[in-house]
Amino acid sequence: MKSFMLHTLLLSLAAVLLLGCGGDGKDEPTPNPTVNITVSQENIAVPANGGAYTINVTTTGKEWGAYTEQDFIKIETKNTVSQSGTVTITVQANPLTEVRNGAVTIMSGAARKTINVKQEAAEESPYYAPEGYSLVWHDEFDEGSELNANDWVHEVQNSGWVNHELQNYVNHKTPGGALVTEVRNGKLRITALKENGKVYSGRVYAKKAQGWKYGYIEASIKLPKGKGTWPAFWMMPVNFHSWPADGEIDIMEEVGYHPDYVSSSLHANAHVHSNNTQVTHEMYCKGAEGEFHTYAMEWTGQNITTYVDGKVQLSYNNRGLGRDDWPYDDPFYIIFNLAWGGDWGGAQGVDENALPVTMEVDYVRVFQKK
Repeated sequence: MKSFMLHTLLLSLAAVLLLGCGGDGKDEPTPNPTVNITVSQENIAVPANGGAYTINVTTTGKEWGAYTEQDFIKIETKNTVSQSGTVTITVQANPLTEVRNGAVTIMSGAARKTINVKQEAAEESPYYAPEGYSLVWHDEFDEGSELNANDWVHEVQNSGWVNHELQNYVNHKTPGGALVTEVRNGKLRITALKENGKVYSGRVYAKKAQGWKYGYIEASIKLPKGKGTWPAFWMMPVNFHSWPADGEIDIMEEVGYHPDYVSSSLHANAHVHSNNTQVTHEMYCKGAEGEFHTYAMEWTGQNITTYVDGKVQLSYNNRGLGRDDWPYDDPFYIIFNLAWGGDWGGAQGVDENALPVTMEVDYVRVFQKK
């Protein structure tokens, strides 16, 4: 009897629930209408020398936008707050000797539409590199007024952080708004200056999270003048734990009290300046201060050789003695900085009357073997 009554009660509850959920549908939420996006061209074939393409965009949504994740593609949109407009896609010249692909994504509400971009390879790289190498990354500093945030990050540290240096490293600007790094007239400019009794400067890292393992790496640089300057073009390991165990590669350094003498050095447990066992070489480079010169390195698993204007500066072989002597088989990232004073830059004092001073970089390029 109890079982029969319980069964009847459950059936009654189920009927009530069904009636409540069914009804005439007036209480059900209205689903969002599907947004449709159409474009006049879904695939763009671009020659190696680049080009600009204007695409018509139509959406059933209220507005739309566009974005790209590739640095070599620039986009300009018009009429994004209406249901129809245009996106102009500008593709830079391809310096690579291989095809490269990219995309522009159109978005409206939750809908997405992809415009595919495929660019032909350059017949040959317009940039010099040793035979067998291809360009994999570069910055010519030809666009914008600031460094590309996808490639570069600034170090921020107070004076005394390393080597008893006197400058404060800041991100792009001083507290008073003066620029310590800027892109101007196709050059990266790093400036050391004095503001309210403190010296500020810039230190920037390229592709810090990934770096490169082996390759031919080159930059064209104009060094500043003035006792106290310490400009550098160098590399540190991506997976850094301790120094000098993880290594350091100094492609070019110079100090203002010894003008136009540029150096290259390698640091590891087995060779480090703190006990005078460092691997280093200095070369006179006429006009290094005030003129552009090229500083480069070819780096393989067997040897590191640095160059000044194509002339060998330093060459060091992997002697097979293990990581203490050769910690250079890991990815390293590129650094440009302009220090002021410090253990080496200030070894003969500093001349604050020289401030402000600027280090300029015309380009930096990374090539790797195919």
